[in-house]
Amino acid sequence: MKYQAVLAAAAAALGMMAAGAALASDYPAKPVRVIVPYVAGGAADITARVIAQKLSVSMGATFVVENKPGANGMIGTDFVAKAAPDGYTLLLDASGPLVVNPSLYKKTPYDPVADLAPISQIASYQYVLVVPQQSPIRSVDELIAAARAKPGQVSYGSAGVGAGGHLAGELLAVMTRTQLTHVPYKGNAQALTDVLGGQLSFTFDTVVTATPHLRSGKLRGYAVTGPHRAQGLPDIPTMEELGYKDFVVTQFQGLLAPAGTDPKILARLHEEVVKAAREPDVIQKLQTEGGNEIIAGTPQEFARLIQEDLQRYRKLIADAHVKAE
Repeated sequence: MKYQAVLAAAAAALGMMAAGAALASDYPAKPVRVIVPYVAGGAADITARVIAQKLSVSMGATFVVENKPGANGMIGTDFVAKAAPDGYTLLLDASGPLVVNPSLYKKTPYDPVADLAPISQIASYQYVLVVPQQSPIRSVDELIAAARAKPGQVSYGSAGVGAGGHLAGELLAVMTRTQLTHVPYKGNAQALTDVLGGQLSFTFDTVVTATPHLRSGKLRGYAVTGPHRAQGLPDIPTMEELGYKDFVVTQFQGLLAPAGTDPKILARLHEEVVKAAREPDVIQKLQTEGGNEIIAGTPQEFARLIQEDLQRYRKLIADAHVKAE
């Protein structure tokens, strides 16, 4: 009887494996949902729609983008983390929900490492430190000198607590042991408006939104926050080039699936995402026009980035005593 039970269990296991292999080989056999945890029209939404359109063509099935905003991206991210791991619910996410929120909040409804399977980091973007045209500040060093001379009087704005521009400002304050006044807004556009109007001393703005104002002369840019210079602003040095060692603040966008998704499905999706990201019209839309750097890396590289950024932001948020709103 025991022998028969073992044979039955083995047969069942083989049947499940065969069924799984068949499902993976037929994938996708129905429409795939790509969840974006932000409102329509934002950076992550644009990336999702560009990539989804390419996947629909190359994989022969419809990839439908759905926006599930709320709770700083946690609602949509949690929705995918708890979805069936069958490859038909994917997540186009960014740094905020995956590495900033778990560092900022005491508890999130999902574990970004245990509950999600990275497919590929699609893009990365960085920030540029800018001051208004009428500012007397002529360099990053002069900005720091002003902050030391008048603690708390040098102000900067961001898209809100935990936003990339906010974290860049906190990192600058921690590294230079200065007191900078952070003014949170509900979006980058409002912060940029007040910098242009002279109500704020400076801001770390995204390269794509700052570039038109830099070219028109309404803003002056002194440094970018990435590991290398921005393609669209080749004359502006990195913070590290200026002597601010290990000053790197970048944000990513990437595609993920629920943990437990068939590795063959993940591999197929990764292959198709990489192909899509290398197409000229995608590069034009996301990199040339969107200010991103196309990455299209491996799942292992994306997983490592998530782990590294979690450690980096946990330390920064603790060192700067940042509290969630």
